[in-house]
Amino acid sequence: MKRLLLLSAALLATPVAAQTVAITNAKLVIGDGSAPIEGGTVVVRDGRIVAAGRGVAVPGGVETVDVGGRWVTPGIVAGFTRMGIVEVDGVDETADAGAKTSPFHAAIDIASAVNSSTSSIPLNRAEGVTRAIVAPDTAGSIFAGMGAVIDLGADRSPVTRPRAFQFMEYGVDGGRAAGGSRPAAIAMFRNALAQAKDFARDPNHYADQGKEALLTRADAEALVPVANGKMPLLVHVERASDMLALIDLKRDFPAVKMVFVGAAEGWLVAPQLVAARIPVIASALTDLPNSFDQLGSTQSNVGRMKAAGVLVGLGMINDNEARQARLEKQYAGNLVALTKLPGATGLDWNAAFAAITSVPAEAIGMGDEIGSLKAGRRGDVVVWDGDPLELGTGVAAVYIDGVKQPLRTRQDALRDRYMVPQEGALPKAYER
Repeated sequence: MKRLLLLSAALLATPVAAQTVAITNAKLVIGDGSAPIEGGTVVVRDGRIVAAGRGVAVPGGVETVDVGGRWVTPGIVAGFTRMGIVEVDGVDETADAGAKTSPFHAAIDIASAVNSSTSSIPLNRAEGVTRAIVAPDTAGSIFAGMGAVIDLGADRSPVTRPRAFQFMEYGVDGGRAAGGSRPAAIAMFRNALAQAKDFARDPNHYADQGKEALLTRADAEALVPVANGKMPLLVHVERASDMLALIDLKRDFPAVKMVFVGAAEGWLVAPQLVAARIPVIASALTDLPNSFDQLGSTQSNVGRMKAAGVLVGLGMINDNEARQARLEKQYAGNLVALTKLPGATGLDWNAAFAAITSVPAEAIGMGDEIGSLKAGRRGDVVVWDGDPLELGTGVAAVYIDGVKQPLRTRQDALRDRYMVPQEGALPKAYER
């Protein structure tokens, strides 16, 4: 115990700059679905992974941290959040996820609104989350705008990749935004892609009718990379028949790179998802239908899709996703536990950890940047004091881009201040 406390104290230094460091004697998890490596080493230089595995040579003169056999993994990649753009639900001044009265939709870029001082960022960083996929919310159109990938580092530059994807609603919410039905949403989708192609062919003669246009010039321009396959399109869809409708539409627009989000009934159409090569960022344990779009919900959804060959990671749409991305490691652990229940289908440990690291990164086209400890990836490394998918496990250290991060949170400060209240200037609630 004393050794762990000393290790934690050494690793919790305030971050200064990207460093060259070798973490040795680790139970090392690469994050790509492979098994943990006993006695592993990971070397980070100038913010990037140089090497990770057993028998990795440590360069001379490099700071070396012997973690004594503890777990070392890539940082968690939160697969779907609104972290940094929503602070308090119901308080519009703290929320930039949606724009109810704006004439722009697809053109909205949330990167400029990401607030690195949002209280959820240090909280989730202290739980091993190092990157987050941040999406806008729809308002007045099926298209919500362009989302970003952020890091949770203790600095003022949180955006890793702006305009990383376009987000769209389908199903009941998409139908409502399009005018009242799913066919209306499909018509809006087809029209938008067609107009984006028109814009790409001749931007100078694109007919923009201002606020009354079905698609403003800015929205058409924003959808060009979606139409030509250079920007992923994340689509919130839950019902199996809706997924089939989108797969059918994709045949007419084969360049569009769809990623389904939520997908409560994905297990019912898993072969079609595999054939269409559509990745899924699923809600982990939706087992009760929260809407008519989710009547086929089952806790075995993720496990069944994975068994069928679907590339499936975890996200948290409509699940306190602005604040509690840290719960993804608990959800992944629950999927491991499902493998022990008769008749249920979960994930083995290796696949479950990949579902919260490398798979979300790969789904949005950033697998060569984040989500694993493979050479060349960003130096996002977490040292744990136990199995990271166990509820009681804590974090001993976090590196983001090779920078050692502080783990103290506001909750820690409040606990320390009021655990043993002293006489003096205390809030009124503490006066007797």
